[in-house]
Amino acid sequence: MTSRWDSSESLASRPLQAATAILESPVGPVAFDCVQLAVVRDGSAIVCSQFGQRPATVGDALLLCANTLCAVEPEDRCTVTLVRIDTDYLIDQVFWEHVGLLSDRLDARELAGKLYLEPDQLLRIGIEQLDRIAPWLDELVCLTGTGHSVKRFNRVQAMWFLIADVVTPLVKISPVRLSPSQRERLRPTMPRHRRFAPLRPEAMQVAELERNDLAHHWTVKELADRVHLSQSWLSHVFADAYGKTPIAYLTMLRVEELARLLRETDMLVEVAIEKVGWHSMGYAIRAFHAYVGMTPGTYRRTHNALA
Repeated sequence: MTSRWDSSESLASRPLQAATAILESPVGPVAFDCVQLAVVRDGSAIVCSQFGQRPATVGDALLLCANTLCAVEPEDRCTVTLVRIDTDYLIDQVFWEHVGLLSDRLDARELAGKLYLEPDQLLRIGIEQLDRIAPWLDELVCLTGTGHSVKRFNRVQAMWFLIADVVTPLVKISPVRLSPSQRERLRPTMPRHRRFAPLRPEAMQVAELERNDLAHHWTVKELADRVHLSQSWLSHVFADAYGKTPIAYLTMLRVEELARLLRETDMLVEVAIEKVGWHSMGYAIRAFHAYVGMTPGTYRRTHNALA
């Protein structure tokens, strides 16, 4: 199966997209907001980026970080299988790979930026390893190119992980000193990894209280009184269960509800912010931006543009 190298098909509905293309004329320079892995299956080409020109031949693979300009000049003909991977999907994999050392996915994004400093790398896979991954590449192309990627999602992931298992050891990473972080306890980020252990009923009760009445001005003291624990012990029990303090968890719930209101209603931003329990516009905007990565107004405009 062949396809255009520079296809602009969106990754919005899938984390992976693969296609095999026969290049006979120069392509680019072009950049995509996703990570790209281009495996040379036949022929050769000159890879051109802001970091210079390099020859690529059978058994080589070009790894491009998101938003990296690159051009390809085939020498006669060159057959390439191109895999495009959603950046957030890869960030999630970095998070789980280092789950014992990271607080949450925001920390994973920061770590990825430190580990993978080279925006483009030419990986020498070799003919033997190329023969090994070739069937997986072909199946990935078929699965993501025929509209079956949703129904066969687990198979798509399986093919990608098999390929990544061969390619990843060749990727150059920068030495980074990893250490555990506890910042997730105090900020409104997504839930961190949790132990597979029973939840304390007091923690569950506090979470339920907050979910059922976001607009209430909850304090740790009031929550602790409700479940008959001291404030310090409640904070310990709750953070052990949910990875953050009760107030940070409440902030997270308010952000998520505010996002839903912005998506599903025409409610003014100011009204929606007050409805979820915030009375400070500045604080609400900062909290929302810390969690979502954009202001409430920008979030609504972006969602409306995509709808």
